[in-house]
Amino acid sequence: MADTKSLPIWAEDLRKRYLRGESSMFILHGNVFDAVMNDGKMLGLTEFLTGVLLKDSRENIVVYNLSSGASFPKKAEGFADWQSIAVESDKAKVLTMLERSIRLTDKTAVVLEYAEAIAPAGETSFQTDADRSAIVTLHRWSFLPEIERGDNIIILIAENIAELAPKIVSNPKISTIEIPMPDFETRKQVVAQTDARLTPEDVNRYAEATAGLKSVQISSILLPPPQAEEDLHDREAFITTLLGNSADAVERAHKLAALTSGMNRDEIKKLVAPEAEAVETKPNPLERARAEADKLIASRKREIIERECFGLVEFVTPERGFEIVGGMEEVKKDLLVIADSIKKGTRSRVPMGILFTGPMGTGKTFVAETFAKECGLTTIKLKNFRSKWVGATEGNLEKILSVIKAIGQVIVIVDEGDRAFGNTDGDGDGGTSSRVIARIKEFMSDTSNRGRILFLVMTNRPDKLDVDLKRAGRLDRKIPFLYSQTAEEVEQVAKALLRKNKIKTDVNLTELKEEFSKKLVGYSNADVEAVLLMANDDAARETDDSASVKKEHFIRAANDYFPSRDIELLEYMELLAVFESSSRRFLPLKYAGMTPEELDLKLRELRLRIGNRR
Repeated sequence: MADTKSLPIWAEDLRKRYLRGESSMFILHGNVFDAVMNDGKMLGLTEFLTGVLLKDSRENIVVYNLSSGASFPKKAEGFADWQSIAVESDKAKVLTMLERSIRLTDKTAVVLEYAEAIAPAGETSFQTDADRSAIVTLHRWSFLPEIERGDNIIILIAENIAELAPKIVSNPKISTIEIPMPDFETRKQVVAQTDARLTPEDVNRYAEATAGLKSVQISSILLPPPQAEEDLHDREAFITTLLGNSADAVERAHKLAALTSGMNRDEIKKLVAPEAEAVETKPNPLERARAEADKLIASRKREIIERECFGLVEFVTPERGFEIVGGMEEVKKDLLVIADSIKKGTRSRVPMGILFTGPMGTGKTFVAETFAKECGLTTIKLKNFRSKWVGATEGNLEKILSVIKAIGQVIVIVDEGDRAFGNTDGDGDGGTSSRVIARIKEFMSDTSNRGRILFLVMTNRPDKLDVDLKRAGRLDRKIPFLYSQTAEEVEQVAKALLRKNKIKTDVNLTELKEEFSKKLVGYSNADVEAVLLMANDDAARETDDSASVKKEHFIRAANDYFPSRDIELLEYMELLAVFESSSRRFLPLKYAGMTPEELDLKLRELRLRIGNRR
């Protein structure tokens, strides 16, 4: 095989496994549609395999996929049936002829692109005869002594291994190798090669900023613009100086630059403003490229990653931090320590994951997003990745986890965690739930992710979460979110909500303790917000939309508001949050002194009363 000096890690792994005799068949999965950096060039995966890794050691190389059929990047004269293989479109016949040929030849490599289309996953009874035949054929190849004796190698390429037939994936004679997203050093090589004008500092900065993107995507974003586009920018900057400080100078310059293509500066000056004194400008192409690249990376990274994950994740860009969160001082203090540790890189002080638990309307999602702002990390929200199709749920999850790992320095928000992660008994879903939970637990307990990937899970029913998922080392910080317990807490929440909703008022809510704050004790933050908005609407109806909310509006709204609530269910959710809390510091006085046994007894009583209510 190829010289090991320039091989990527995954290729070196494949080479070593083959030379040790560990396997003659390999599955390459993961980042298979990206470019491979080799000797200063960016090659497609198949091009790298056939032109670099296998070129010198193989006498015959065959590449096959369902769309274009078989091709022969390298072929010895004695390779049997190659003309018939090249023109055949039926995959069963192609595989049969390939098997006969590799049995009769030595040093042959077969590369099967889009292997998931050749041998797809799925319920056997729903597959076609051709699919079942292909699966059996490939499985049988791994046990053929002629392949190993003839120094032959077979490589299957599939982006999502969950879409490939499990009979092949689980075969111990077939080695599975993941091609990862480009690491920091690889991204540095791509950045430096794409734009040679960049300084070492710029190269490092872009390599860091493009985490989570493929090499081909990084290259397309940072590729210098063609000369015609550079000239257009120069003309636009020159015309702007001619037009001076007029209100529409930038807009006019943009249009005129397009109309003056091919003209020199003197001709442009005579046409646009003959009397004007142009200020000689020498725009720095590198500075302009930097500015454009920064904008592109920010917008394209979000777009590309959301598309790569098929809409399974959503980027969150919170605008405000804890300054708009009222109350919860102990919680904010704790979260600020975590945020500070993340910024300083003190990874040992950062939990592996955080669980926000409490009844609906207590501000869990709101606080999660403001916490993300305080941390300053890329933040994504996990959307519903479950699918009704066999194997698709596991495939979706693998795709998400690979992107999360590639991004690094990321907060992953999982709302309604009990629904997202489901149960573990797998009843009625063929064991999908148990496999999903097992994979998530494995990923969350990887200590190399500490301080880099922080899971923030929210739920109002922590009793429905897998117990092992909640243990220390996965979700090791558990923070309860409860309804306001005192009038003072109601006031703090109300003041923060007034700022958030930009409600105009001169009223000091502390003076309305009896008529307003005490009436809302035990209400959710969402209920308090509804009362404030109701008061604002009352004020607008009485005068106009810009009216200031007065004392009587707040009092009337507090008396008039009628929340829809299941008292027993809410109490049960609140007790669950208290029971899960990782520290007594977070608890109000009425719960701080209760023993775990007392809480457990109370929970059992309520559980019997609420039944299956949710």
